Amino acid sequence: MGRQAFFSNALHTFAPLINQNNMESPSNRLLLSGNIDPLDLVQQFGCPLYVYDTAVMERQYRRMANAFSVKRLRINYAVKALSNINVIKLFRSLGSGLDTVSIQEVMLGLKAGFAPRDITFTPNCVSLDELLEAVELGVRINIDNISILEQFGQARPDVPVCIRINPHIMAGGNLKTSVGHIDSKFGISIHMIPMVHRVIEATGLRVEGIHMHTGSDILDPDVFVAGADVLLKYAGEFPDLDYVDFGSGFKVPYKPGDIETDIEELGEKISERFNEFCAEYGRDLEMVFEPGKFLVSAAGYFFVKVNVIKYTTSTVFAGVDSGLNHLLRPMFYNAYHHITNVSNPDAKPRFYAIVGYICETDTFGINRRISEIMEGDILCIHNAGAYGFVMSSNYNSRYRPAEVLIHEGKAHLVRRRETMEDILRNQIEVEI
Repeated sequence: MGRQAFFSNALHTFAPLINQNNMESPSNRLLLSGNIDPLDLVQQFGCPLYVYDTAVMERQYRRMANAFSVKRLRINYAVKALSNINVIKLFRSLGSGLDTVSIQEVMLGLKAGFAPRDITFTPNCVSLDELLEAVELGVRINIDNISILEQFGQARPDVPVCIRINPHIMAGGNLKTSVGHIDSKFGISIHMIPMVHRVIEATGLRVEGIHMHTGSDILDPDVFVAGADVLLKYAGEFPDLDYVDFGSGFKVPYKPGDIETDIEELGEKISERFNEFCAEYGRDLEMVFEPGKFLVSAAGYFFVKVNVIKYTTSTVFAGVDSGLNHLLRPMFYNAYHHITNVSNPDAKPRFYAIVGYICETDTFGINRRISEIMEGDILCIHNAGAYGFVMSSNYNSRYRPAEVLIHEGKAHLVRRRETMEDILRNQIEVEI
């Protein structure tokens, strides 16, 4: 019996066929911008492979910029979502600012050509030294704890700051990404605002902005509005504000037919509330958002090759040439990523568990209905633009993959695949 026949017979026992006429349906072949065939990209650049489409990023940016009706709006791209310098340069060309969380991200932004005042530095649990380094680079400073606020005020009372508050709102799609609740390490509790005022009065600091971020994958616009009400309530206590930063956390669709944050409804509701506040405050402040996933998630594709098909009494595993070392979100956040068979998109669908080659339980998806998979096929893991490569590692001494950027219909290699030289680059051998 041939491999194909064995595969079909073995699967039939525990993976009933779906849509028997699928073979006669129109092609489901995946083509990227410029009609680029991902199989050609894999052949040219190897596998596994991250691919990003700038057309999608620009579409998302324009959509968000058009959703809010305020006199002053600034969108700060959250670098931590995807930090390739070419992506950062793209958002600079669109008129974006930057949200950064480390001094290294600040330096990337400057290297990409951003003006220092277009970069906001919003770290968490860093030392005063790192904040002072950021001051020397000229970027905006956002402080999220009383201790550092007091130290900063004594060291550099001449530098205006933003205050990150914790609104005590539980929101987000996952406990690990909910960062605005009362037990979160992020932000200064709203119950400690009186102490903030005491520090400001004692040090002479000027507060130019107030900020919050409640979590990720928040669906309901009314959750944002509730958070905005809290933020604006306390914003009124600071007389020298120039901007109010509402953070981000918009939900994006991860599967066909999935729901997402209605950014237009959100824009309408928050714009109205913000304009009312500005009228009460006495001047037009700048409305700031700091999206990451919303801008780049759908723009990213992660292509992997099937190494082996493995059967158990209840499951068919498709083992691929990647794992949690390249895409951690499914394992760390229990995140769903849609998976399709690029090599054979019109075959009869069957059920699989897609797993990696790392010596851990690194499962990309369980009970996924995917067009019949054979060894050597190329699979696409969708919505891989945000928190994909940036969270990758060399675990098991595996190489990190290459990155390709599709811009104006052309594919560009923007990060080469690692080699053994990269694994050993910073290691120092000693006589043993």
